[in-house]
Amino acid sequence: MSDNQVTEIELNIKEAESLVNLGKALDRLHSNRDFKKLILEGFFKDEAVRLVHLKADPSVQNEKQQAAILRDIDGIGVLRGYFGKIYQQAAMADAAIEDGEKELEELRAEGAE
Repeated sequence: MSDNQVTEIELNIKEAESLVNLGKALDRLHSNRDFKKLILEGFFKDEAVRLVHLKADPSVQNEKQQAAILRDIDGIGVLRGYFGKIYQQAAMADAAIEDGEKELEELRAEGAE
């Protein structure tokens, strides 16, 4: 068993744990009623619908106004994408932790022989 291998695996596990913790933090946010009201319902739903309707409004058709509406719609997508990325990374990190712990066990077993 190489000390370098063990150290590297332990560092990988530690990094993965921080990603898992971000996923847990986002889970806690999603459970918060104020977050649900402001972000999940207010921003992701209500604001998105408002912007889509505004995009079709005949009084808001000049290029500058349309660009601003699209920018705001894109902002909603960016935030949703960021949340999705956190969940995806947390799931991958969770699997990496399991793999790293198994690898450490195997290395330690080889070193004990």
